[in-house]
Amino acid sequence: MRYGLILGLGLLLTVSGTHVLVAADKATAAQAGQSDDQQALIYTPPKKPTPRARVGGTLRGTEGNEPELVALVPDHVGLTVKQTPTLNWYLSKPTAYPLRFTLNDTQKIRPIYEGSLPPPAQAGVQSIDLKALGLTLEPNIQYRWFVSARRNSDSYSEDVVAGGMIERCEFSECLTVTSVKVTCDQESVRTNALVGFWYDAMACVCSLIERDPTNPSLRRQRAALLRQVGLNGVADWDLKSIQNSGR
Repeated sequence: MRYGLILGLGLLLTVSGTHVLVAADKATAAQAGQSDDQQALIYTPPKKPTPRARVGGTLRGTEGNEPELVALVPDHVGLTVKQTPTLNWYLSKPTAYPLRFTLNDTQKIRPIYEGSLPPPAQAGVQSIDLKALGLTLEPNIQYRWFVSARRNSDSYSEDVVAGGMIERCEFSECLTVTSVKVTCDQESVRTNALVGFWYDAMACVCSLIERDPTNPSLRRQRAALLRQVGLNGVADWDLKSIQNSGR
């Protein structure tokens, strides 16, 4: 019954011109001690080789004076099917440093957008809604995005920076057999992660947690997703928040 664990096992998907084979071994590789929430969520990265894409990403601890920023992204180009996706990042502690968001088309020199971000009222996971900023991603173009905290107004080199890369896959080109889930619920998080749409899965689970911050199942689901791309520090914070009920 190995092939009954995940719908669409053996299904060949085409993601941004790259074939992604969803294998049954993905499902059985989950650790025996994991919760059902963790076992049910598997992220399938694109097979197309990409350069290292994540800036920052190591959460050292919150005992220091400086805030830490972590982009909730894999260390490769993450995919979305949305024209105006939501980007998520983590702030270790509230800060008075000015925060800025920058979006670059990797084929252009000047940024598409660069502007200030409102200071978050509390530490935790933050969101950047590209639609609210009037920004639209073109298909099959790789974009770099950054969040930075300005520690010294006279020196950019002292900025605390985190970021990643994103590419929008044209909806009609991305999936030849299966369709991505455009709704947002726990099942769509699982489906979008499984077929390789990192940004759509992460944005959805973050939105669900924002609406229901004390839901332990959602917290474990996000932590499982973060661990699969090496963001263990933020995953640990998420699991601790199950008791603290903080976002």
